[in-house]
Amino acid sequence: MDLKATADHLFVYIYTQFIAQNWLFYAFVLFIIVQRLLELFVNKRNEKWLLQQGAVQYGQGHYPFMIALHTFFILSLVIEYVLRGGAQISYSLLTIYFLILVFKCYTLAAIGKYWSTKIYRIPGVSPVLRGPYKYFKHPNYTEVVLEIAVIPLIFHLYITAIVFTILNAWMLYVRIKEENKVWA
Repeated sequence: MDLKATADHLFVYIYTQFIAQNWLFYAFVLFIIVQRLLELFVNKRNEKWLLQQGAVQYGQGHYPFMIALHTFFILSLVIEYVLRGGAQISYSLLTIYFLILVFKCYTLAAIGKYWSTKIYRIPGVSPVLRGPYKYFKHPNYTEVVLEIAVIPLIFHLYITAIVFTILNAWMLYVRIKEENKVWA
């Protein structure tokens, strides 16, 4: 048995069955991964600045669960998609997703260097009250709720949408409770 020929055959099979026919889905997942990595880059930069300003971190206990939730969310998208044998794309929900991204950029621009994936507070500094933060308390979490619900629905991945919307609601309950205590 020629191992190289078998490996080549396997690659061709995987490519033709999963990637070539479903390139838009995989491109979208890659887009989400790159977006998340860019957010982590901004987070590290902002975290460094916050700590230089004397910020104190809160809510460390739930943070690993939040990272796991978002990691398994992406894995679940791929697993459900593959198990379903692919799915049609909803272009209307894709459009809504890009509008959510516009809101996300607006929210992150409004909070600026104070944004982090972790909860920090600089002693003596009041919460940001510009942009969407003028109108409600947690616009960034509103955006996260919408993303978690809409992303899987773009490809009709209902199990991922339901399971992770529920898990995200639980996570945000814990996180917002902690954040509200910090800013009380």
